[in-house]
Amino acid sequence: MSFVDINRVNILPNRRPLNDQKVAELMDSIKANGLLNPITLDQNLNLVAGLHRLTACKLIGFKEIECHIITCEDKDHARLAEIDENLIRSELDALERSELWLERDRILERMGLRAKVGDNQFTQRGGEILSPPPKTTLELAQEIGYTERTLQYGKQIAKNIVPEVKEMIKGTPIAKSTSALLKVARAGSKERQEAEQAEIAAQEAKAQQKTAELEKQKKLAAQAREKQKQLQLIAVQNAIAQKEAKESSKSTQRVSKNIKTDEIQIQTDEVWILDRHMIYCGDTTDEDFIQLLPSNAALAIAPPSCSWKHDYLINEAHVVAVMCREGSIYNLCKCSQMPFRFELVIGNIYTAIFCQEPLLKPNHHPDIEGIEGIVSYLISFFTKPGSFVIIPSIGHGEALIACERLRRICFAGDEDPKRVKEAILRCQRWTGKQATRA
Repeated sequence: MSFVDINRVNILPNRRPLNDQKVAELMDSIKANGLLNPITLDQNLNLVAGLHRLTACKLIGFKEIECHIITCEDKDHARLAEIDENLIRSELDALERSELWLERDRILERMGLRAKVGDNQFTQRGGEILSPPPKTTLELAQEIGYTERTLQYGKQIAKNIVPEVKEMIKGTPIAKSTSALLKVARAGSKERQEAEQAEIAAQEAKAQQKTAELEKQKKLAAQAREKQKQLQLIAVQNAIAQKEAKESSKSTQRVSKNIKTDEIQIQTDEVWILDRHMIYCGDTTDEDFIQLLPSNAALAIAPPSCSWKHDYLINEAHVVAVMCREGSIYNLCKCSQMPFRFELVIGNIYTAIFCQEPLLKPNHHPDIEGIEGIVSYLISFFTKPGSFVIIPSIGHGEALIACERLRRICFAGDEDPKRVKEAILRCQRWTGKQATRA
């Protein structure tokens, strides 16, 4: 082991971003126990592994740092050593690990140590004898302690998810789930293939100096890539919404002893305020309710009715979701003038989605059970924190609680004072906050 001036250590670009929490934990550990694992440098004092340890030591005030110096023939060897160090030491999520696997694979291929299509263990195409033979996917997987299928899935994730979508995923629970990431990676597969074909055709057109064909293929490739990105963004929204909905349905009811629930008396035409949410008791097809609504709501969720009179919702909310029984969406569309987009089957509930603009439909029907989970899924999928949600039939307060939990603002109503009271009391117990008459 050697010691070097800490300021002489070179940090090359394109490294993983620092995790501030990890640096803070390392600082505490180093102060208490010293630097237990020296950093790794190459012969030119370029950092190979240990950025968090190096940063922690700098912040503590070390002048010198203990290091292990290895000889790297070139940048590929140095990067390969860094990747292997991270795969062994770092607490990586599934997305980070997948990206490192793919990069490692490509480096080995450049170095001639990774078998390619057309190779076998004895020769490459052309009969050139290799020594040692390049490694197969199975051998590479065993080398890093994973199964061949796991490695293949990881590389599929890293290769097929577009960069903008990866940035959106980073830091979310989806980044930790291989199954969720695979669904995102496979979304837009047809469009990805179309883009790849167009890109190959564009290269051929460029080589043949066919300018018009080149521009045509570049445009087709760009359109396909954009569609692929949009489909993957929808897949991410779907995965996040499902996770939030499942957590919502599992959450236990919170009870506050400070709320005087028995004193609430609900009368028709009253408006109640519960924190950020508004609850109206009365006919939600009347102007009295409609005038209370924001005109820029992100979502309205409604049940079907024998005499549907809620077409006004499409003018108040970007998306209207009507929860129906199987077979009733056709009848709903016959009596509604709202633009129907698609049907979502969530658990055993059929939900008709209406919107003035075209919407992309999730590739997979959500695996959610229970009204609370389904309502939470719709809110999470179609809205963002701070969005307005309109609920013209309050039910048992499922949407009201879901909006509170997911940090949305609910405008709810119902003509039955008993249901309104039940929903308010339930939300009060859950939030610990007192509703007041407006």
